[in-house]
Amino acid sequence: MAVHAAGAPEGPPRRHRHGGRFDQGRGERPDGVTVESVGRDDARVGRAGTPVDRVAAQAFSSFEKATVVSVPKETVLTEPVRVTLHGEGGATFGHTVFEIGAFAEAVIVIDHTGDAVRAANVDFLIGDGAKVTFVSVQDWDDTAVHCSQHNVLVGRDAGFKSVVITFGGDVVRLHPRVAYAGTGGEAELFGLYFTDAGQHQEHRLLVTHNTPHCKSNVVYKGALQGDDAHAVWIGDVLIEAGAEGTDTYEMNRNLVLTDGARVDSVPNLEIETGEIVGAGHASATGRFDDEQLFYLMARGIPEAEARRLVVRGFFAELVQQIGLPDVEERLIAKIEAELEASV
Repeated sequence: MAVHAAGAPEGPPRRHRHGGRFDQGRGERPDGVTVESVGRDDARVGRAGTPVDRVAAQAFSSFEKATVVSVPKETVLTEPVRVTLHGEGGATFGHTVFEIGAFAEAVIVIDHTGDAVRAANVDFLIGDGAKVTFVSVQDWDDTAVHCSQHNVLVGRDAGFKSVVITFGGDVVRLHPRVAYAGTGGEAELFGLYFTDAGQHQEHRLLVTHNTPHCKSNVVYKGALQGDDAHAVWIGDVLIEAGAEGTDTYEMNRNLVLTDGARVDSVPNLEIETGEIVGAGHASATGRFDDEQLFYLMARGIPEAEARRLVVRGFFAELVQQIGLPDVEERLIAKIEAELEASV
């Protein structure tokens, strides 16, 4: 695993073998960040959450060594922590723990490329008062399979924001799960996916409000095109009986660009106490707005360009959440390349 600062020079690639092969560029990590290789008996492994399905359980029982990336308390990183995973075939398993100390601030990026069958668990232990932004990019080759469970434990008055971006892969299934270790915690979960012909992309979320006076906000948006393009979004929010003062909302929107695509969108909300600030959910799936296209084309904009503008506008809210210009530019380029291929 490579852990380095943005723009850090890369040396020769390191190779790790776990049935398959990953090339992972070597680079410098931001000052103050430590990286350890530990066994599954380390107390930090699994503390944020345990596997909840067979794939996650297989990944947990099959990894050789877990990687623990630690940011000390009160450390404010000025550069992102970047983890680059490039697959070169075969089956691989992994477990990574990000341990963020109290009142620390960090941006973490995991970038998946290449071809592999990948099963992994990613844990976040967020200390009291810490602020973490997590960006996960799934830009696999079309033949890759990727299943991953993200476990997040948010400390008292801490903030966690994730931005999940899914483009490539034959099958991609991600399962973010959030719970709270103290009052005042906040979680924002954003996601963007572009599902092409023959692809199956699945995002299953669970936010468990198990502590009073915490907040969560979930916004996922997807676009689909091509025969047998299939996207699944399931958003579960549980407000336990003792979680008074909870404020939560989740939304999923899907834009179907062509015939032959299918979307399953299921928001779920379970409330065990009436003493909450607010709770709601929404789901919508539709095609291009003909009025928007007509408005743009009537002003001399060609149809292909008008379609690009509508899709970019649809995703703009989420792109702005990334906060990393290089990732945002790459994302926009991928969206436009997908739209260009469909014209």
